[in-house]
Amino acid sequence: MATKHYPLSAMKRERAGKGVARALRRENQTPAVIYGDKKDPITVSIPTKEANLEFNKGQMFTSICDLDVEGTTMKVLARDVQLHPVSDNVLHVDFLRVTDKTTVTVAVAVNYINQEEAEFTKEKGILNINRYEVDIVCKAQNIPDEIEVDVMDFKIGDSVKISNAVLPEGAKPAIDDRDFTLATVAAPRVIVEDEPEEAAEGEEGAEASAEGEKAEGDDAPAEEKKD
Repeated sequence: MATKHYPLSAMKRERAGKGVARALRRENQTPAVIYGDKKDPITVSIPTKEANLEFNKGQMFTSICDLDVEGTTMKVLARDVQLHPVSDNVLHVDFLRVTDKTTVTVAVAVNYINQEEAEFTKEKGILNINRYEVDIVCKAQNIPDEIEVDVMDFKIGDSVKISNAVLPEGAKPAIDDRDFTLATVAAPRVIVEDEPEEAAEGEEGAEASAEGEKAEGDDAPAEEKKD
């Protein structure tokens, strides 16, 4: 499975700093830097509208950008994105140069398939998902959109492990020292309604009656009681 690609254009910028960055943003440009592959970093700017659009698609960290820098196309992968604290607009992007040998650690969504047909569903079991995404180590040119876990044969009480997931060729979990849990299958919830406590209510009624009788006996004025 090949990594998805998307295009962006960029312009080189000679200067850096907060003042330059603010000036670029006023011109609807977002500052960015390209690094990696044992080459010197390059500071560039990219159109803010396109940067926000790609980030909001949710695949900027798992898709390769074909970045056209003034006529020269570079394959890069977004590794860090700074956002405005209020508007969530993209303020800065760090791009990593990508080659056929580049290996990266990325967070990939987990898709639990065949839940409706699963054994536990027939028994009214519930799939409690612990991880909706996992970090995997793979080639930058081979980042999957998601990894699948077939839960068809799982039963109540079973645990779904990372070893049950289908990973791309050459990929491995970033956590490789244990077979960690992705989800568990729990028994159906049973709601038990409390029965009315008749005895307790009877006791409360008796106490209330006794208090009433006592109160009636105290109705006489204090002077008459003395007599």
